[in-house]
Amino acid sequence: MKNKIAPLSGGFMAASIIGFFISAFKVYPINKSWGFAFMVVFAVLFISSLVSMTHAPTEALIAMEKKRK
Repeated sequence: MKNKIAPLSGGFMAASIIGFFISAFKVYPINKSWGFAFMVVFAVLFISSLVSMTHAPTEALIAMEKKRK
């Protein structure tokens, strides 16, 4: 069975990068367990955006971008 990979926006990738850096530099020094947990979550979000960028169908990405305009 073929996997269906959802197209994710560029904002999703940007949010994951910003969230990771905020977690690393602001949350981790205050509370190491919460900081590490947030960094793991945002790293997984970033990996999912990379998978979506490389394997999602291009027609769905184009349709999603046209719908936003």
